[in-house]
Amino acid sequence: MQARKQAGAGRRDGRHRKPTARSADRKKKQALSGDRIAAAALDLVDRQGLDALSFRRLGEMLGCEAMSLYHYYPSKAHLLDAVIDRVFGALTVPPPGVDWIQRLREACRNYRAMALAHPRLYPLMAVHRMNTRVGVRKLDEVIGLFRDGGFDDATAARLFRSVGYYLTGAALDETAGYAKGPSAAEPVSDAEIARDCPNLAAAAPSFRPDRFERTFEAGLDLLLDGIARMRRG
Repeated sequence: MQARKQAGAGRRDGRHRKPTARSADRKKKQALSGDRIAAAALDLVDRQGLDALSFRRLGEMLGCEAMSLYHYYPSKAHLLDAVIDRVFGALTVPPPGVDWIQRLREACRNYRAMALAHPRLYPLMAVHRMNTRVGVRKLDEVIGLFRDGGFDDATAARLFRSVGYYLTGAALDETAGYAKGPSAAEPVSDAEIARDCPNLAAAAPSFRPDRFERTFEAGLDLLLDGIARMRRG
């Protein structure tokens, strides 16, 4: 009898009460956050591509109704802003303390690494307006790197754009370039290329993915050598 009373007291004070569906739902809602949603969206894009991203799919991943996500992001465009902020905001610009050209070299390598880590997102990043608080602050940091090199404002701006052209082109080529671009044409055979396009045939081995890093570094050397000459003036 005493044991039954104690068990009943436990049930009354909630110590042995099982969580209800409502309390579980409340816990899920409390765990939801803008950062968690953006992280899940990035994971989905990295695995399946931009076309797979939807609030319905995210809701399934996060264990919530799709409508719950609109409380944090009113549209898919707003969510993509946050996803790109998450990636671009993590770009590392080496701080002062080492040779300036080496700082610039490492920043360029970090940008390429960022693109290669998210190849399915990068084609959107390449044309995305970086006009969020995260975006403009990172742009300010990168432009500041060029000003740290001793260049005036106009020259720093031109170098920022020039280096950006190289990095964007290289990253787009490696993530979504020639071999991955859309085409309805029947591919020209290797035999025909070898017969009619000797320059292309000779260059073809250097276009393989295993040569990408060597090509990137060669182009970066040319670019940085020119900038170094400008600094020496």
